[in-house]
Amino acid sequence: MKKARQLGIVGLVLTTFVMTGCSVNKLPEATTRASLTTNVNDYQYLIGPGDNLTIFVWRNPEISGSFVVRPDGKVTTSLVEDVEVSGRTPTMLARQLEEQLSTYINNPRVTVSVASFQGPFSEQVRVIGEATNPSAVNYTENMTLLDLMIAVGGLTEFASGNNAKLVRVIEGQQTTYEINIEALIKDGDIRENIDMLPGDIIIIPEAWF
Repeated sequence: MKKARQLGIVGLVLTTFVMTGCSVNKLPEATTRASLTTNVNDYQYLIGPGDNLTIFVWRNPEISGSFVVRPDGKVTTSLVEDVEVSGRTPTMLARQLEEQLSTYINNPRVTVSVASFQGPFSEQVRVIGEATNPSAVNYTENMTLLDLMIAVGGLTEFASGNNAKLVRVIEGQQTTYEINIEALIKDGDIRENIDMLPGDIIIIPEAWF
């Protein structure tokens, strides 16, 4: 049943690509692929639901503490309720809290750190189809295709890894690329170890025997 459900999802996604006329492109070599979009070295973590935040207000320990971001992307502190935090960097949130707390505290100084990470859905990388454990994986800085495949347990015995697709949004446009996962994992072809970016989707079809 699980396998049938996975195949149904893959089929639906692939059908959507055909109906919308998405073209399949060949990525250049891995060393230059990151230049297609925002440089991966510019990545900054964005807070999301489920994150555990440590908010420290200098000289005000009574309002400092740990806070879990709710499913609606907000937290409530002892002085400020329903603070919208999802989609912000820790630094952005610290400046926002300083502005909001200035109503109650003279010249507040705030630092925000993330103790456990979930991130917003837009920052996750998804693998569907013939992976051992198809799932959404939290993006980390400098993540590569090999890192992602390790996280999902590699390919199943039914996978057609060299017919996999990468779906990526570039400047608001969805683009589909061919990727060779089997060549990377089984043959050790490091040229196929592409840079991953937040929001990427990997689709791994089943082989036709």
